Amino acid sequence: MTATDARRAIDAVWRIESARLIAGLARMTHDLGLAEELAQDALVAALEQWPESGVPDNPGAWLMAVAKRRAIDQFRRDKRLQSKIAELGRQLEAEDPGAEAADDIGDDLLRLMFIACHPVLSTEARVALTLKVLGGLTTEEIARAYLAPEPTVAQRIVRAKRTLARRQAPFEVPSGDELPERLQSVLEVIYLILNEGYAATAGDDWMRPGLCEDALRLGRILAELMPKQPEAHGLVALMEIQASRMRARTGPDGEPVLLLDQNRTRWDQLLIRRGLAALERAERLGGLGPYGLQAAIAACHARARAAEETDWARIATLYGALAVVTPSPVVELNRAMALGMAHGPASGLRHMGALMEEPALRGYHLLPSARGDLLARLGRLDEARQEFQRAASLTRNARERTLLLERAAACERGADPT
Repeated sequence: MTATDARRAIDAVWRIESARLIAGLARMTHDLGLAEELAQDALVAALEQWPESGVPDNPGAWLMAVAKRRAIDQFRRDKRLQSKIAELGRQLEAEDPGAEAADDIGDDLLRLMFIACHPVLSTEARVALTLKVLGGLTTEEIARAYLAPEPTVAQRIVRAKRTLARRQAPFEVPSGDELPERLQSVLEVIYLILNEGYAATAGDDWMRPGLCEDALRLGRILAELMPKQPEAHGLVALMEIQASRMRARTGPDGEPVLLLDQNRTRWDQLLIRRGLAALERAERLGGLGPYGLQAAIAACHARARAAEETDWARIATLYGALAVVTPSPVVELNRAMALGMAHGPASGLRHMGALMEEPALRGYHLLPSARGDLLARLGRLDEARQEFQRAASLTRNARERTLLLERAAACERGADPT
């Protein structure tokens, strides 16, 4: 095996095994920072040995065995942790070289999800830590995905691990009354990762597919490990259906293609079927929460063979239900658009009127963009042009800015920008 082939193999193994490795080590050491250091030590050992010896048959087990031995060395340097030495030593003697039982791996991954998404951390720290320890991304990759300086992302991760250690956050899945709030934090982080991948907030790219793939993988793992949680399946349903449109969301040069203009033959039918199945599962488990309701809205689009067949009245009703469960100006904005599509643009504008002074939407570019769309449908093109220009001035995404300016220019020419 050449050094290049070995490096590629190690990179592939690390992507697959790093989360399980860190999860297992964190359970043993009760220290996420130490667990990550031990996993990195095992990776260094692989980089040194595998180019000559070849990739072992069970690379995950090999990495775990090396990491456990490093853990023993670490604990031997601290006389207060002799019990840890004995515990890890017994595990090494009893195991086939480092192999973990499937149930233990599942439990460990679930624990790792909950600690990486712990509410004591800031939202940015939760996202960065989750992508690092569960997504297997490097600090550089996370920084590139979020257009943030690498030192900033690195510092977020370091601070997150210190905060968890200082707060002595238990490496466990919460139970009882604590579970819903903590689960909500995990779901929120996965959803935030998906959103950034699906519609990048800044930069030159309309989408970042890699982040969508990471979010989908994490969501599927969570739903598998918590099969009786309806919102876990609701989130997976939402992500599968949204991901099904990705090939149709950009044109030949990477330009954005809006939902109603997309070529629906390019939508991934396998992902749609998976999403609809997950939605049915969420409904059977006890009704739809916020993510399930959003998945039901996405399903209305997925079931429509053409844009004009979309059941906008049902979408407006679902947004109304979502507004009751999670009141939000953004939900009301989406509801206004659905009402405008179902009952005419004047209806949508009336509902949107109450949002114009909403502080939370003051710098939100999609409010003037939505108003521009409805005004254009009424033939009020000069007003629509002003709204599209305002929206373009507020967005930080270059592709989206170009699209909004093109729509403003179409209004100025007297053309239909929709």
